[in-house]
Amino acid sequence: MRLIRFATDGATASLGVHKPDSGVVVDLETIGDELDVGLSETMPELLAEPRWREKLDLLVTHAAETGAGERDAETVELLAPIESPGKIICVGLNYIEHVEEGGQERPENPILFSKFTNAITGPDSEIAWDPELTAEVDYEAELALVVGDRTRRVAPEEATDHLAGYTVANDVSARDLQFADDQWVRGKSLDGFCPLGPSIVTEDELDDPEACSIWTEVNGERLQDSSTSNLIFDIDTLVSFCSDAFTLEPGDVILTGTPPGVGAFREPPIYLQDSDTVEVGIEGIGTLTNHCGHD
Repeated sequence: MRLIRFATDGATASLGVHKPDSGVVVDLETIGDELDVGLSETMPELLAEPRWREKLDLLVTHAAETGAGERDAETVELLAPIESPGKIICVGLNYIEHVEEGGQERPENPILFSKFTNAITGPDSEIAWDPELTAEVDYEAELALVVGDRTRRVAPEEATDHLAGYTVANDVSARDLQFADDQWVRGKSLDGFCPLGPSIVTEDELDDPEACSIWTEVNGERLQDSSTSNLIFDIDTLVSFCSDAFTLEPGDVILTGTPPGVGAFREPPIYLQDSDTVEVGIEGIGTLTNHCGHD
């Protein structure tokens, strides 16, 4: 299942299920009203519902049988699939080649930092920044985990049972701010610096989230090209490690780190520029496209 948030004709955001094979978006609110099935209005609230998967299966099946609530996917605007997570947890230095390109040492434990929720934006939206504040804006392709259950001190072997699914993230980074501050929050949390999407893909749709190609292209040029199989700390380890420190809530997002090829460590460096188009893709999950500009 591919969970989305979408809008049509400037209307408020709705929750839906994208069926790319048929080019259809199922409007869950419309089907819920028709069947008198109560439905949460936000993605974190939906994921917090007991047996939400069974409810959505019922709604999607009804839509397929009756055509009710089905929209042409080309007519809707996809939004970030999570609008207001309680936490955006990020993992630094989690691909060995990225560690090496930055002249760092392999970490003994996951390195965690955070991004603020104002950084979230969706597919095809603009990544905009003040050129007087930062001149070194970088891209980072990342596999993002979306928490599905309230989780505390979970064992690694049970960790993925607590995930709702996976999405694509671009951990956009103002390198000059990041390195000047000696910590990463400001440089990582400018408005719009956490594009997410296009959908949350549940595990049944993926053969193996740790064996997916992952890449970034800027204006059509491939600059990152790796696989999630190269993660230093795997998904089970990351979820367990985070849950040992703090309670994970439905809708929380964990960015798992970026592979090599970021702009800051190229010779010469390559930073995002006004009018650039940046695409981040993960095999089996989707491609997240954003456009760059100055505000």
